[in-house]
Amino acid sequence: MTTESTEPAGSADRPKIPPENLPPVWAGPDERPAPPLVGDEREILTSFLDWHRRTFELKCAGVPPERLSDKSVPPSGLSLHGLIRHLAGVEHWWFRVQFAGERDDFPYYSDDHPDQDFEMLEGDVEEELAFWRAECAHSRKLVAAAPSLDVTGTHAASGQPVSLRRILVHVIAEYARHNGHADLLRERIDGATGL
Repeated sequence: MTTESTEPAGSADRPKIPPENLPPVWAGPDERPAPPLVGDEREILTSFLDWHRRTFELKCAGVPPERLSDKSVPPSGLSLHGLIRHLAGVEHWWFRVQFAGERDDFPYYSDDHPDQDFEMLEGDVEEELAFWRAECAHSRKLVAAAPSLDVTGTHAASGQPVSLRRILVHVIAEYARHNGHADLLRERIDGATGL
């Protein structure tokens, strides 16, 4: 009888990374729950989305509110404050409007000025962070109430059905992209890296 190794194939042959070559550890404990290695599709997708949401929140944590509006990676006009507003819009647009068919009353967008989420940063950043958290909480409720990931909403650009599964994957990709932006913005503000 043979026993199966729990080590990934080829892991014993891989060189170990010297500790001095690892990135500096983020200041503070990593309190993000790790996405499960095994689970059903909804559990895996929602866990990864929540992991990315928490990652973004940690990128903003500990920064003085007035520094969250710094456009610290020129020539880009991005800021953590702008990303807070934009990601609140991502949650609102994909889950509330396109999936659930709720009224579109997002406060940081207009047809006359579609980029105001990034450009008009005069709002109270703490209130806007609370608004983003509320949009995330509402999105979670909508996803939890759906009987399956096959349930559809209406894709606004095409008028075609769009499944909850597709929406979840899109929003995960959106957070992954913007968490990369947040990495650079945060490092330029105070040197914090990691996570």
